[in-house]
Amino acid sequence: MIAIINYGCGNINAFINAFKRLNIPAVVAETIDQVEGASKIILPGVGSFDYVMKSFNISGLREIVEKKVVEDKVNVLGVCAGMQIFSDSSEEGNEKGLGWIKGVTRLFDTSKIKDITKLPHMGWNTIRPHKSSLLKGLNNHSRFYFVHSYFFDNYFDENIISTTDYGITFTSAVNNENIYGVQFHPEKSHQNGLTLLKNFSEL
Repeated sequence: MIAIINYGCGNINAFINAFKRLNIPAVVAETIDQVEGASKIILPGVGSFDYVMKSFNISGLREIVEKKVVEDKVNVLGVCAGMQIFSDSSEEGNEKGLGWIKGVTRLFDTSKIKDITKLPHMGWNTIRPHKSSLLKGLNNHSRFYFVHSYFFDNYFDENIISTTDYGITFTSAVNNENIYGVQFHPEKSHQNGLTLLKNFSEL
């Protein structure tokens, strides 16, 4: 069973609807028992780094999620800010990140962005996938929906599994062992998003 962690910071219903379309069992996890029974975990995230991190810390679910991910090696997918909190810290705030994938979450340099709106980076953009089971069936023309002003700056290139261009080339998906993260929103990205979620369910 895929557990979608509900700690007040994500598009929970959009994920549930996506998995219903895929005919893949998924549950909204709000208790320790629901997380304990999960075979895979999705950690959504919408909001500032500090807000998301504080919400996760006070949810009562961080300890069991960390046990499942770090000790039991259950596959986890972080989405948007849910991926950013995998880093050590963020320029957006003062909270300490989870430190699951080494790096820092940084603000885009608007002087390098040609778009009039500049920030946030919002709307459809393509990814350049590296070889990864999570991105099976996707290519350089695959478009996903983004909305963010900060990006994951990896310490180690081997953790990068896709990149995207917005003023600079930034990491749009990461992986370290059983830990996966995407900056874009697969739950809002139509068929490409469904492909990615199906791939995650089959990892």
